[in-house]
Amino acid sequence: MTGCGITRHFVPALVAALALAAFGAVSGCGDDDSGTDIGGEGSGDGGADAGGDTVADADADADAAGDAGPGPTLGGCPMFPPDNPWNTPIDDAPLHERSAAFIESMGGATALHPDFGTEWEGAPIGIPYTLVPASQPLVDVVFDYADESEPGPYPIPLDALIEGGPDGDGDRHILLLQTGSCTLYEIFSAYPPGAAGEPWTAGSGAIWHLDRNEVRPDGWTSADAAGLAILPGLVRYDEAVEQGEIRHAIRITVNGAQRAYIYPATHSDGRGGSDPDAPPMGLRPRLRADFDMSGFSAPVQVILRAMQRYGVMVADTGTNWYVTGVPDARWNDDMLVSELRRVLGSDFEAVYTGEPHPY
Repeated sequence: MTGCGITRHFVPALVAALALAAFGAVSGCGDDDSGTDIGGEGSGDGGADAGGDTVADADADADAAGDAGPGPTLGGCPMFPPDNPWNTPIDDAPLHERSAAFIESMGGATALHPDFGTEWEGAPIGIPYTLVPASQPLVDVVFDYADESEPGPYPIPLDALIEGGPDGDGDRHILLLQTGSCTLYEIFSAYPPGAAGEPWTAGSGAIWHLDRNEVRPDGWTSADAAGLAILPGLVRYDEAVEQGEIRHAIRITVNGAQRAYIYPATHSDGRGGSDPDAPPMGLRPRLRADFDMSGFSAPVQVILRAMQRYGVMVADTGTNWYVTGVPDARWNDDMLVSELRRVLGSDFEAVYTGEPHPY
């Protein structure tokens, strides 16, 4: 597949192998649920079809292994096909032989922390997204890591939501979901033009066709250190509260990833060096099946059930066991913090989803 002149891996064989050998493959079509515009702009349904094919070859290879039901959707678009690794259950996947070492390296005694919520000191907590129509004008972006970024142009409105707010000094992600085409544009360290006619500037950028199973070229970053898409792994209020179900793995950060990655990740910043006990980017820990969640609130139980069924995915460098989501004024911050802190790293186990690729 190609996107904006950049050759991508279109890998039905890889996806089928991951699903069959490690996850227990699934197939099927996404539902017609439009989701809600949480942290975005415009209506949640977007009035759009999923658009395009759904990787028929991968679906055909996976049919024999069962069906986990419809995949997640947002703005009338699939968040990748149902058989994508983000959307594939791992509750029956085999335990990784280095599970104990990985969990200890990530902090067995460290509590989970919600890196999302309402706001803190005037800035939204989490990574927002913006829904844009197919008619949104395209603008140029100048990237620091242009050799690992799709050059664009990108459909960025001037009022696009930025992680940390317009004056934020953190990662400053911009996530743009273009309805109709169901194309996801993600940018890291994004800054608006200094003057009319000047381009946006950013660290890196990636473009994803959400009706297809794609991974980036080996060694390429994205808007995330692991080379993964961000939006499909975020906890969203509409899923956790309104729908009562999260049907995908959840993005987490660690403070020292091994200089290696497991597909669908394609990159690592290698803060953990060559230590084999450090987690590779793309590692999938899952909450243990015997974890007792009976004393948790309903929204947090939804999050924990997703962590049992789909697991979490190591996607970026940050603080160990930080769980990423979309900011929303309806979250109860006290509930999220007080309840998730009762869940420790030692309540997880890492599963085998493929061999790490040194980077």
